[in-house]
Amino acid sequence: MLLENKVAIVTGGAKGMGRGIALKFAEEGADVVVCDIDLDGCLSVAGEVEALGRKALAFRTDITNKAQVDEMVAGTLDDLGTVDVLINCAGGVPGTHGSGATGTFTEEEWDRIVAINMKGPWLVSEAVIPTMKKNKRGRIVFISSMGAVSPVVSVLHYHAAKAGAIGLSLNLAFELAPYNICVNNIVPGPIETTFWDSLMPPGPERDAFFAAVSKREVPLGRVGSPKDIAGAALFFASELSDYVTGQTLCVAGGQPLLAQEATFNIEAYLKERGLL
Repeated sequence: MLLENKVAIVTGGAKGMGRGIALKFAEEGADVVVCDIDLDGCLSVAGEVEALGRKALAFRTDITNKAQVDEMVAGTLDDLGTVDVLINCAGGVPGTHGSGATGTFTEEEWDRIVAINMKGPWLVSEAVIPTMKKNKRGRIVFISSMGAVSPVVSVLHYHAAKAGAIGLSLNLAFELAPYNICVNNIVPGPIETTFWDSLMPPGPERDAFFAAVSKREVPLGRVGSPKDIAGAALFFASELSDYVTGQTLCVAGGQPLLAQEATFNIEAYLKERGLL
């Protein structure tokens, strides 16, 4: 029970990697706060956490809205008394209209995607830091993207924001180290979650795509799952990483070990099939 009696907030916890992290933490003894813009999903995951014998709270939270973030953290403190761990998992490119390459999106789209992926994690971190400072302990984990450090397709606003979140985390790690607050990053490789549904619905086409990515892009030869990310998050959230801060861990099956010219061209694959 690596997180026995700890309280963890997981943003973006209604599905995908966030759900996987929430359930792994509950299995390891944590009470979990699930927040997302999808309230029904939050309630569902909270029910799964409670079925594992832990306390759970569910909040509909837009992380770009400071008032909603503050309300979620205040509610957590009222009901559970503290915050030990924050997982900044919420993000993505919901509702985008362009491909993310130059000339395909507006200034407003840039601002929206940067707000979701960089401003939002900053707001949530700011909201929990006072409690962690008071306790003289805490763990903050940012979920970034392989595109932030080794892109194979151009999604400028999303990848730039995820790279900015890494910069934010490194500065927080430096600033908060005297308070025994460790701040680290996870960079996922290709992970099969609902993130892909808007690009490519589940089915033979997606199976073929992931098989090609696995063969050409991932040295371990498979696409990852939320469970793979949850294991890394557990390491950073627990006492196993007491002497680790300011680090970025690629959980990507060996990416980006392969030479750039040998990698699978995801952008070309999607364009050939009219999916981008």
